[in-house]
Amino acid sequence: MPRKDALVANEVYHVFTKSIAGFVVFNDDEDFMRIKDAVRYYQVKDLTSDFSSFLRRDKNEEGFKQSFLLEHSKKDKLANIVSYCIMPTHIHLILKQKFDNGISTFMGNVLNSYSRYFNLRHKRKGPLWEGKFKNVLVKTDEQLLHLSRYIHLNPTSAGIINSPEKWRHSSYHEYLGNVAHNEKICYYDDCLTIPNDYKGFVEDRAAYQRELAMIKHLILE
Repeated sequence: MPRKDALVANEVYHVFTKSIAGFVVFNDDEDFMRIKDAVRYYQVKDLTSDFSSFLRRDKNEEGFKQSFLLEHSKKDKLANIVSYCIMPTHIHLILKQKFDNGISTFMGNVLNSYSRYFNLRHKRKGPLWEGKFKNVLVKTDEQLLHLSRYIHLNPTSAGIINSPEKWRHSSYHEYLGNVAHNEKICYYDDCLTIPNDYKGFVEDRAAYQRELAMIKHLILE
């Protein structure tokens, strides 16, 4: 019998994890690229090659990564990534779980992999993340749409940049259609309809502030 707090297959969740004591865990492009590669790699249910081999071959064989991602995209996923935003000290993800324990397995693999990389690269020891990731169920399509906006506005809300388009470490450019198909991380066709003017929807700050109350219970920071 499933636990009461078990995440349910085919449901959508806002998932959030942050570093210990606000420690900066994404410092430069190499760090950001590493976590994005991990997110892409570990979402697949049955992996046929290990992550370190993928990264090593990517450096030595031109075009390997693109062919790998194309093959990867056809495999069963533990969870679909609906949207994401990677901040210097934390990660926001909207995930649709596809299999029992899919999100927990995915998040465990991603965070453990990144911790090993970060500690080795930055010559440190010990845990990187503040306990288990948090999650909350997204119940309606309307909530999901507004939550995607909240996530994409995270860098501007934090004062890091003045426009979400200037932040390269979120799914915002995918939502605007500015990312090549083989570079996409997200899949949301089965759970979210994007407005034609999504950019206007996101950057309309007045409307955002009025509607924030609708998703207040979904915000995990």
